[in-house]
Amino acid sequence: MAPSYFNDDNSLLNFVVKEGNGVKGLVDLGLTEVPGRYIQPPDLRINKQEVAGSLENVTIDLSELDGPKHEQVVKAIVHASETLGFFQVVNHGVPLEVLDSLKVTAHQFFGQPAEKKAVYLKEVSPSPLVKYGTSFIPENEKALEWKDFLGMIYTNDADARESWPNDCKEVVLEFIKTSSEMAQKLLQALIGDLGVKLDDSRLQELTGFNLVNLNFYPACPNPDLTVGVGSHSDAGILTVLLQDGIGGLYVKKGDQNALPGNEVWVEIPPMHGALVINVGDSLQILSNGRYKSAEHRVRTTDVESRVSVPRFIAPLPTTRIGPFPELVARDGVARYKEVIYGEYLKNYFEKSLDGKKSLDFASI
Repeated sequence: MAPSYFNDDNSLLNFVVKEGNGVKGLVDLGLTEVPGRYIQPPDLRINKQEVAGSLENVTIDLSELDGPKHEQVVKAIVHASETLGFFQVVNHGVPLEVLDSLKVTAHQFFGQPAEKKAVYLKEVSPSPLVKYGTSFIPENEKALEWKDFLGMIYTNDADARESWPNDCKEVVLEFIKTSSEMAQKLLQALIGDLGVKLDDSRLQELTGFNLVNLNFYPACPNPDLTVGVGSHSDAGILTVLLQDGIGGLYVKKGDQNALPGNEVWVEIPPMHGALVINVGDSLQILSNGRYKSAEHRVRTTDVESRVSVPRFIAPLPTTRIGPFPELVARDGVARYKEVIYGEYLKNYFEKSLDGKKSLDFASI
């Protein structure tokens, strides 16, 4: 059972958040039930039995993007981005050894004693480019997420080698290096299909911020009461995600405004060697609503601990984002106002995760 001293919110938050023990530290205490602060309201829990199957067929072979099937592949990328906002890619150019090494590295980092991880807590981290933490914004959340994470902002290789944890930096740098060409080709396909031409400086503005997270979801004694990540969409342009073989990633299908209890959720099934791609809010805004940022969430499991590694590709904080002028002229209406991405991001992180409500900041 949960130790009685965690019935007090302050003692729980001190142990998990301020001292850096994280959810992993809770699990290591031998909990047989989750503390009350982690219990989600009934309408936000993930009932595996209510999930409407999985999406095995939304898998795109990127090796065909440079061949005779180019148009067919672009059409598949565009269709997935217009409808679900999620798809998986294979033959993407990132070596399988890099993907496997990332998963091992994530388990090793979170398997360390708390004091080794706590040096990267936001308040004491030696660099603003590295942050270790838990949940999303613990001080603002009524119910905490069953997740620990390590975030690493990429500016250049030299900064990364100087500031990122020694055990993580080389494999994460290799992940960024080997996934960049793929990400560029996906964006070229998506923006090209909009009929928009961007020069290199504008493309750099829109994709110049890169963050890689190592996410750790410890095995949970009460998975039906908790969530690994609550329902949300990502703020950036594209997310490139490596998930392990355990599963638990769900995306909302169809009506994004469906009332709680009436949504249809589908699982993005783990596929060895594949990467998951999802559209972020910024691309939805730039495309004037044609591409849909994907609302998604993560379930916990009582079987074994799960890891995932997302790379978030986003605009530079000073960049103005709004619908491309060509699309406003063609559509006859701007569905979003122009905003500064840094301000959009500030608003995003000031609140608890709540579906796609972050987009309200840019809505007209």
